[in-house]
Amino acid sequence: MMKIAFISDIHGNAIALDAVLEDIEQQGVDKIYVLGDICYRGPEPKRSLDLVRSLHTEVIKGNADEWVVRGVREGEVPEKALELMNLERQWIVEQLEPSDIDYLASLPAQINTTAEDIEISAFHATPTSLFDIVLPNADDQQIENSLMNANEAQVYIYAHIHRPYIRFLNGKVIMNIGSVGLPFDGLTKSSYGLVEIDDGHLKTSIRRVSYDLESVTALYHEVNYPNAEMMNKVIRTAKI
Repeated sequence: MMKIAFISDIHGNAIALDAVLEDIEQQGVDKIYVLGDICYRGPEPKRSLDLVRSLHTEVIKGNADEWVVRGVREGEVPEKALELMNLERQWIVEQLEPSDIDYLASLPAQINTTAEDIEISAFHATPTSLFDIVLPNADDQQIENSLMNANEAQVYIYAHIHRPYIRFLNGKVIMNIGSVGLPFDGLTKSSYGLVEIDDGHLKTSIRRVSYDLESVTALYHEVNYPNAEMMNKVIRTAKI
């Protein structure tokens, strides 16, 4: 049997990442892949990145990693949020080393792997964009056009929307793995994806993991995060 964990959207929430990595160890996982958004918008960007790098595994870039590298640009977020989000980005950059920024800049955009003859294609948002949004209620045509057109695979895995789900289309599996650090689906538990392959049998599941919300919300204030009140509300409600 091969067990593969896919994690993403940590967003500087190292306490949640600790809990997820502990759960992954308990599940007897053979391999971990990371689908981006490591540092931005959380109280522990440096520790989150160090934890990810300590896994010595394949990591791909998310839109928030791109923002850390070069800033948030006009048109990428609502106009009223642009200044504050760049203020947050500046705070994140100040917590990191130049080598950390270089690391984020150098990340590839996609993972294509094969496990026991099962081909898996993984990316942050879509195969061609770090920013495009494909929601759980997207129709079959949008799923096919946006997520399944770049590589021939049996399993397609993405993140970005912070709302996990699993869907089956044209004999293929589409899985959104949700967010480790900032779930948006109303359930205040970290989310990650698990793929299990055993002698040709395939099982996909979403794991939800409890973590210490109070410690995270307190940290935002302790470190003087620029947007602490709003981020606390997101952490406590799992809604944006």
